Amino acid sequence: MGPEKRDFDHAATHWDEKPERLSLAHDITVELGRMIPLQPDMDVLDFGCGTGLITLELQPLVHSITGVDSSRGMLAMLEAKIATLKLSNVRTRFVDMDAGDTITGRYHLIVSSMTMHHIDRTDQLLSQLAQSCYSGGFISIADLDPDNGMFHSDSTGVYHQGFDRAKLQEELRAAGFEDIQAKTAATVHKNNAKGEMQDFSVFLITGRKALSGG
Repeated sequence: MGPEKRDFDHAATHWDEKPERLSLAHDITVELGRMIPLQPDMDVLDFGCGTGLITLELQPLVHSITGVDSSRGMLAMLEAKIATLKLSNVRTRFVDMDAGDTITGRYHLIVSSMTMHHIDRTDQLLSQLAQSCYSGGFISIADLDPDNGMFHSDSTGVYHQGFDRAKLQEELRAAGFEDIQAKTAATVHKNNAKGEMQDFSVFLITGRKALSGG
């Protein structure tokens, strides 16, 4: 039995109010652009898109982007931004994998930022993401380095206190990705679980689906 699920629907309306979240999304997107050749014909999946901070940074650079999340509240915030900006190449999709939902469609690039620590079996998720990735397509995972449980003041819904980069890279290889690289994408300066200021490093791991993978 895993941890209780966090109420992201309730958190959604105030999600973008923390400057460190906006800065983190930007830093990750910049580093992603350095590691992956973004192309205007790419169809992209943003898994765990939240309010669309990274979705909307990538939107002008690609053909289309689909934001997937298990929080209807988060998706509603993204949908409001899509409507305000009159974007035609961004769509949302509600997917609750705990309820047995699956990811549909095929994509040239799959991104996920600060979502993996909310996933119990990351190896199973990566295998499913690989099935949704075109042969030769890319994956980009951003998340926390080991944080000793200090990053989250509320650990509800948190399965992993950061990740060992080497272990996650092995899971990506097992899922069918190659050319795997890992870099530090950003540093978050925030109050830790004890209320003290602390720096937390966020990695970005990228890979390419093997051409023999279909």
